[in-house]
Amino acid sequence: MSASRWRFTLGDRLLAASMGPEIRTNRLLLRPLRPVDVFAWQEVRTRCQQWLVPWEPRRLPGSIDPVSSRAAFDARCEMRDRERSLGTSYGFGIFEDGRFVGECNLNNVQRGAKQGGDIGYWVDRDRAGLGLMPESVAGLLWFSFEELGLHRVQISIIPRNIASRRVTEKLRLRSEGIAERYLEINGVWEDHLRYAITSEEWAQRRADVLQSYFSAAQS
Repeated sequence: MSASRWRFTLGDRLLAASMGPEIRTNRLLLRPLRPVDVFAWQEVRTRCQQWLVPWEPRRLPGSIDPVSSRAAFDARCEMRDRERSLGTSYGFGIFEDGRFVGECNLNNVQRGAKQGGDIGYWVDRDRAGLGLMPESVAGLLWFSFEELGLHRVQISIIPRNIASRRVTEKLRLRSEGIAERYLEINGVWEDHLRYAITSEEWAQRRADVLQSYFSAAQS
């Protein structure tokens, strides 16, 4: 099957330039968050706060939490738009049947000799365990390698975060071992398991991933 058969719908190019790319999978739409998404985002984050905070970086002192401030959420969207325009980060909200259910982001994109980036993600606790996150990450891998032309993408996970590790296992990403005290999470320097995939590995596994997660979206 030709490569063009599997290309995601990025929409009209002028719309994509102003609103960001869209990625469609079997069940999901990934697109940049917009100010109009504020109430849906705040509802999920408020309801899932205790479940999500232990795995996230501590907020900077004096910063305003987007969970409680619409202005802060708007500023967050503007920051993501600016990062996307600079090519340093690509943030996507995850939508299932039009309902916001989480985020999947490609961060720390570096060009030059590295040509790589880091994926991070979270999902509504009520939608966890349904395979939505492996599907989202698969979409972001496609975007990373075939839209951005990156060479390597990695995911770093606290070892005891079993749910997050299942995502990488379902996608059969290669484990590269533990990076000690790699990131400060919730105020503690935590060890992280690092998983990675290169463009060479993607080329070998591309057809299987697309068949698993995108066939219905492309019919």
